[in-house]
Amino acid sequence: MKIAVRSAAEADLAALLALYRELNPDDAPLPEAAADAIWAAISGQQGRTVLVADADGAVAGTADCVVMPNLTRGGRAILFVENVVVAGGFQRRGVGRQLMEAAVRLGESAGCYKVQLLAADDAYVHSFYEACGFKALAQGFRRYVE
Repeated sequence: MKIAVRSAAEADLAALLALYRELNPDDAPLPEAAADAIWAAISGQQGRTVLVADADGAVAGTADCVVMPNLTRGGRAILFVENVVVAGGFQRRGVGRQLMEAAVRLGESAGCYKVQLLAADDAYVHSFYEACGFKALAQGFRRYVE
């Protein structure tokens, strides 16, 4: 299987939505018009790159990356990674690792001093990120807004 990581395009939207349903199966589906509008906002956002892993023509995984400008660390930015998901049929085949390597390269090319993400409270997920070179160095906090 040949895996190529690239920036997502509008034509990938349906595949992205299918991946996000795997990530959050309890979410109500987005109406098509809303999804199109959100995609337009995402694709026009400076410093935002949605990566997709293309496995022999199928979108097998994704990672949403945002470069955040920063006034500390000599003005070096931070790359945040969110919504990492690999389709069930492609897991444990190197797709996630290649996505994370591409995210790190994206951060390097943007002059970031670190790549940061929050991970689900799941030992399997933690071991995956550790195998990709990430370290659990901080306590993450969330406050959901209703």
